[in-house]
Amino acid sequence: MLNEERAEGSIGTLYIVSTPIGNLKDMTHRSLEQLSRVDLIAAEDTRRTGILLKHYEIKAPLSSFNSFNQAKKSEQFIARLMNGDDLALVSDAGTPGVSDPLYHLVRAALEKNISVVSLPGPSAVLAALTVSGLPVDRFVFEGFLPRKKGRKKLIEELAEEKRTIVLFESPHRIVKTLNELHKAMGFRQAALARELTKVYEEVIRGSLEELAVIAEKRKLKGEITLVIAGCSKRNKQGN
Repeated sequence: MLNEERAEGSIGTLYIVSTPIGNLKDMTHRSLEQLSRVDLIAAEDTRRTGILLKHYEIKAPLSSFNSFNQAKKSEQFIARLMNGDDLALVSDAGTPGVSDPLYHLVRAALEKNISVVSLPGPSAVLAALTVSGLPVDRFVFEGFLPRKKGRKKLIEELAEEKRTIVLFESPHRIVKTLNELHKAMGFRQAALARELTKVYEEVIRGSLEELAVIAEKRKLKGEITLVIAGCSKRNKQGN
């Protein structure tokens, strides 16, 4: 138990800590301080998180927490929290819960009246939105599109979505996705943001058709966030 001032018999706290999406300098002072104080850090990928901790000389122990072991590990983590340990939950990059397990552990903690505290920070969704040149006041985030089942139906539904749309996509599927979106949405304006905050950060803006051509020609690599304009009377007429 790292916090010697904690009262005997008290319940620990679960901290949800955001980590950099690329540039390690994007860690907040508060997050670094808290990671140094907790008894255990639950990480989606301990190797990747280990690089971050080593960079900042943080020696808190790590434990893996992913979609394959979340049920078993949640029980273990709740037991430690009830015993007074403080835990931090981090993802590979960005804010936990977007593309990794979070809900299961948070719900279990709340059911035991364990305090859950969020330490906000980097987010690929918000970073891409702010540089897209598209409306950011109202948006919908869909994560990765389904690979097969329900994919066509979801794309058709998104074609009618009036809010700005944010998606994640892999470089291996980006050309296919852009072509399918273009077929459903026409010449909708969009922005493709890749490798945000990293050395080769790039934002490509244009119509879905233009982005599809560029992506196929250049064989884009890296982590990709796609921002698409919402449906309006104007762009609907251009389909």
